[in-house]
Order: sequence, then structure tokens, then C-alpha cells
Amino acid sequence: MPSRLQVFGLIALVALAVLAGCERPAGRPQTAEIDEPDYRLGQRLIKQGRTQEALAAYLRVIDQRGDTAPESHLESGIIYLQHIKDPIAAIYHFRKYLERQPNSPQSPQVRGLVESAKREFARTLPANPLESQSDRLNMLDQIERLQRENEQLRGELALARGGAAAPSVNRMRVPTEASPGTPERGVPEPVSPISLAPLTTEVAVTEPTNRPPVPAATPTPAAGMRRHVVVKGDTLFSLAQRYYNNRSRWRDIYAANRDQLPNENSLQIGMELKIP
Repeated sequence: MPSRLQVFGLIALVALAVLAGCERPAGRPQTAEIDEPDYRLGQRLIKQGRTQEALAAYLRVIDQRGDTAPESHLESGIIYLQHIKDPIAAIYHFRKYLERQPNSPQSPQVRGLVESAKREFARTLPANPLESQSDRLNMLDQIERLQRENEQLRGELALARGGAAAPSVNRMRVPTEASPGTPERGVPEPVSPISLAPLTTEVAVTEPTNRPPVPAATPTPAAGMRRHVVVKGDTLFSLAQRYYNNRSRWRDIYAANRDQLPNENSLQIGMELKIP
């Protein structure tokens, strides 16, 4: 009997040890992912430009947490896509993120990153099937953007000219109407442009007084906004992380630039964005 009791005791101890080992991993995910030491380390390394070390830190979080590390999957995917140029690995991590966070505010942008990674992979194929098509789309986008800027400049010039001309015309009409004895009323209209000639100095004096409001109006919106020129690898997602340290604010940048962004995935190299 003592030997049997000893055997049962050993079995019980082994069972307790197994249960204790199972409980530790289950309790670990209670810590928020963004509070993991390796995740925080990865964030610091990214800001320092040490992407390879940051990737290693994010992958350690994934190893420790398994499927409960969507943010680390997302950061890893961005590094693979933008820095390591490995679109296949990037797609894997983006899809892992979407599996855990399908309805998050960032999910539309992440789906756009998946499509970008697919296009990058297609360009690596021998036939380069999407290269000419993408070049055409880029050229069309640039032409449309230049046309919009041209129309905007024309409107601003028209407003500026209208604002500068209105006071001078009124000033010229006062002396013509001050002579009511003139029999021909239809003549002042052709005569008024002639009378502008000797009063060019007067127009030159009035224009500076009207000009200040025009340049004062243009810097006003820019004073509250920063500017960013798009470079290779930029996305609304990465710009929100860079300027706000908050990826979910990519919609703010998108809303501030709707005049030149038909959709959230239409960034072009050289495009100047307003950062609200």
C-alpha cells in the first residue's frame, strides 16, 4: 500500500505541474500587446531608423503571444513591404492582422497595403505585367492633379484681379459722372478706358492697398497645417504614425487632401500633402 500511495502522489504532482505550465501561457495575453517590452522596444527602434532590429523585436512578440499579436503583425508587415521589399512576407503579416482585427479603424488601410504588396510582387515577375499599366495610371493622376492646380490658380488670379480692379473703376467713374452737362451718355464707357491712361499713377497707388488681403488669405490655411512631400514608401498609414504617433488618424490626412486624393491608396511620389 505505501508504494501505491507513493505512485499516486507522484502522478498527482506531475498533473499539478502540467496544469501550472498550461495556466501560465493562458494568463500571459492578459497584458496589452502595446505594453509588451519588445513591442515598445520595436517602436523606439523604428523611430531611430533601425528597422531590422525593430522587426526582430516585433517577431519576438509574435512568438510569445501567438495569434494575439495583431499590432506586431501589422508593424512587421510594414517593415517587410517598405524596407525589406518582401511583399509576400508583408501580405502574410497583414492578413494575420486582419484575421484578428477585421473591423478596426485601420483595416481599410491595411487592405490597401495588401493590394499594394500584390502589385509590388507582380512587378517582380519576369513579364512585368503591371508596369506599363501602373505607369499610365501614375501619369494620368499627375495630369489630373496639375489640371486641378491650374484651375485653382486661375480662380485665385481672377479673384485677385477682380478685387484690384473694382476700386479703380469706381474711382474713374466719379469724375466722368461729375460732368452732367455732357450730352452723350453712351460715350463715357469707351472714354473711361482712355481716361485710365493719365491716371496710371493713381491705379498703381490703389493696387498695393488692395493686394495685402490677397496674400494674407493664402497663408492663413497653411499657417495651421504642415506640409509633406510624398516619397517612395509613404502611405497615409505611415504618415499618421509619423506626425501623430497614431495610425488611426490617417483619415484626418486623407480628409484634408481630398482635392488631390481620389481614394486613400492614391499617393504619388512628389505629391505635396497638407498635414492638419
